[in-house]
Amino acid sequence: MADLAALQQTLGVWFNDPPLLEQALVHSSYVNENPGFAPASNERLEFLGDAILGFIVAEELYQRFSQFSEGEMTKLRSSLVRRDALSRMARAISLGNYLYLGKGEEASGGRRKPANLAGALEALIAAIFLDRGLSAARDFVLRSADKELNKVLSQGIEPDYKSQLQEIIQARQQQTPTYKVIEAVGPDHDRAFTVEVRVGDTVLGRGSGKSKKVAETEAARSALDQLSANFTQ
Repeated sequence: MADLAALQQTLGVWFNDPPLLEQALVHSSYVNENPGFAPASNERLEFLGDAILGFIVAEELYQRFSQFSEGEMTKLRSSLVRRDALSRMARAISLGNYLYLGKGEEASGGRRKPANLAGALEALIAAIFLDRGLSAARDFVLRSADKELNKVLSQGIEPDYKSQLQEIIQARQQQTPTYKVIEAVGPDHDRAFTVEVRVGDTVLGRGSGKSKKVAETEAARSALDQLSANFTQ
């Protein structure tokens, strides 16, 4: 059985209903192999925790960073709630050590799998919310996410050139830019793409990169530079 007292000490959260904490740690593989085990898996808690996490992060970004646009806050939130970030937060509190896993999942390294760790963290957030309320859940999330948030902020927020271009074109021409790959060269493991962004038959910009996404971003940046130059002439 998981040492719930040690986990609560690490979390800085003491549960009124410890079985709720225990349920947050139960992977579906354990339930499948132990049908007589009382708690269900943590999947329903994970569903709730995902929503609570998104709300807490969005609220914090809105309150803390009044200088950021909607797009910038969306990028920050996405960086903080994606699987790899959540799994790092879970590892920081050694959450994998406390999971209930089936034998097969255990043998395959389930305590280290990002999906298991991220899901358990979301389930844990839901359990804290249900047991101690939103304030306790918020405190836990913000403590856990502080390092990730500082990391994202230190790296800076990459401008969303495609969204910026789309907003300008829709406002000026009531149309949506389209992207077309015009060249793809090199072997599969080292391919380079060239993309054009157009409105109708008019080419607005061209960009290249190691992926279609990067090439599209560069094409949008080129188009924005050209539009800016035309506007200042």
